[in-house]
Amino acid sequence: MSSRRAARRRRRGNVRRRRHQEQQLTVLALAAVAATGIALALLRWLLAHPWILVIVAVLAALAGALWLHRRQHRARWEAVRAQGLRYALTHLDGLHHTRFEEAVRDLMYRDGCRDAVRVGGGGDLGADVKATDPFGRRWVVQCKHRRKGLAGAAVGTPDFQVLNGTARQVHQADIAVIITNGRVTAPAVAFARQQRLHVVDRHTLAAWASGSRPLWELLRGIPPPRSPTSRS
Repeated sequence: MSSRRAARRRRRGNVRRRRHQEQQLTVLALAAVAATGIALALLRWLLAHPWILVIVAVLAALAGALWLHRRQHRARWEAVRAQGLRYALTHLDGLHHTRFEEAVRDLMYRDGCRDAVRVGGGGDLGADVKATDPFGRRWVVQCKHRRKGLAGAAVGTPDFQVLNGTARQVHQADIAVIITNGRVTAPAVAFARQQRLHVVDRHTLAAWASGSRPLWELLRGIPPPRSPTSRS
C-alpha cells in the first residue's frame, strides 16, 4: 500500500510540474505576442509620422557631435597638462611611494609615452612603471622612493640585481631603469653599467622632473629606435 501511495504522489507531482511548465510557456507566448504587437504598432505609427524619425536622427547626430567635441577637448587639455607637468624635488620627497610611482608614470606620459602605466605592487617582478617611448622602445622602471631623500637608505646592488633578472626576460624591456630621489651606492652604479641598466639618481631626477627634456635625452647609452618614426 505504501508503494502505491508513493507512486500516486509522484504522478500527482509530475502532473503539477507539467501544468506549471505549461503555464510558464503560455505566459511567455502571450508576452511575445504582446511585444510583437507593440513593435508593429510603433513601426506603423513611425511610418505614418516620418518626421519623428528625422528628429530622432538629428538628436542622435547632435549627441554624437557633442560627445566627440568633449572627447577632443579633454584630449587637448590632457596634452596641455602633460606638456606643462613639472615636479620639484621637495614635492617628490613628500609623496607616498605609490604617489611617487604615479608621478614617474605621468612624467613618462609627458615625454610622449602614451601607454605609460603604473604596475607597482605585490608581485610586480621588479617593474613599477612600464612605457613605450615614441621611438618604439619598451621601458621598465623600478622606483625607489626615499622619504628622507639623500639621508635615506641608499639604493644598492641587490635592487639592480632584481631589475636585471626580470626587466628583459620577464617584461621584454629595451631600457631598464631604477629611479630614486635618494642616493645610489658606487658598487650599484658599477653593476648597472656592466649590465646595461640605467640609473636616475636624485640629480638626474631633479633635471628631468623640473625641466622639459625627455628622460632618454638625459641618459647615456640608450639603444637606438626600435623602428623608424617621425621623431627618429
